[in-house]
Amino acid sequence: MTLKYLVRKIVFYVVALWAAITLNFALPRMMPGNPMLVLVAKFKGQINPHALSSYAQLFGLDQHTSILTQYFQYIGQVFHGNLGYSFGLYPETVTQVLMQSLPWTLFLLGTSTVISFVIGTLLGIVSAWRRGSVLDSVAPTVFTLLGAFPYFWLALVALYFLAFRLRWFPIGHAYSDTVMGWSWANLPDILYHAILPALTIVVTSIGGWLLGMRNNMITTLSEEYVKVAKAKGLANTRVMLRYAARNAILPNITSFALSLGFILSGALLTEIVFSYPGLGYELFQAVGNEDYPMMQGALLLIAIGVLVANFLADLVYVRLDPRARRAQ
Repeated sequence: MTLKYLVRKIVFYVVALWAAITLNFALPRMMPGNPMLVLVAKFKGQINPHALSSYAQLFGLDQHTSILTQYFQYIGQVFHGNLGYSFGLYPETVTQVLMQSLPWTLFLLGTSTVISFVIGTLLGIVSAWRRGSVLDSVAPTVFTLLGAFPYFWLALVALYFLAFRLRWFPIGHAYSDTVMGWSWANLPDILYHAILPALTIVVTSIGGWLLGMRNNMITTLSEEYVKVAKAKGLANTRVMLRYAARNAILPNITSFALSLGFILSGALLTEIVFSYPGLGYELFQAVGNEDYPMMQGALLLIAIGVLVANFLADLVYVRLDPRARRAQ
């Protein structure tokens, strides 16, 4: 990997980040209505004009300040980690609320994404290697069928049968009422509450990874270097993993890195169904409460996550694929 390539990528993603921040600043101001009227409605109109002016300055919505000044103030606040105050949870800041929600989303969605990627990729490798076998006939069909169902539908079914009727799992939330948030001592209870939402995400996600890897493997198995490796009498496991799977997995690695970026947006409806206190659930609450600063902060965090994941995907792909290194 050359320094020139690295600098070019960094410049590109810095520009993309600036564009994301600019859009994040502009979109709430382009929406119809006045955010301050929402705040007045929350106080049922019982707020004097001086206090309203102070709130407008506090939330960066002072009409006496030019839009350009507001923009540069917003840029400065973002780079200092200050995303403003939440309308709905004032006096808590947006940063405080998001940092409380972020670990839950990373834990649930991150773990589920890794598990589904590993299982789906391994099933895809074996299905392609044993093409026409019972596994190749059953696994793609079953997991493609399950993947056709939306997250939230499967979540509702699992919630009704496994939690409500059979009482094998909790009905919702990330921990019991007697447990106070995240800690290592509470990990068994947290894992118990995460099993059902994670299961719905994993089951509906495996099919995509399986089909992608299977199709890549089938193409790779027809390459000359794989035929030569077989002709040399190498062990089937070595040919499958070292020669075929190592090259076939490259597109899946890129997709996996991109999916990690979208973890921050969360499986929104799954978090809502299970009342799981993640970033997606927080964004849903912000939309319902017309909490513009919270919406801005959540969307910005999601955009940053996607950009970082894209950047890492570029670096990993260049590292794994010699052809990409030669093309720099």
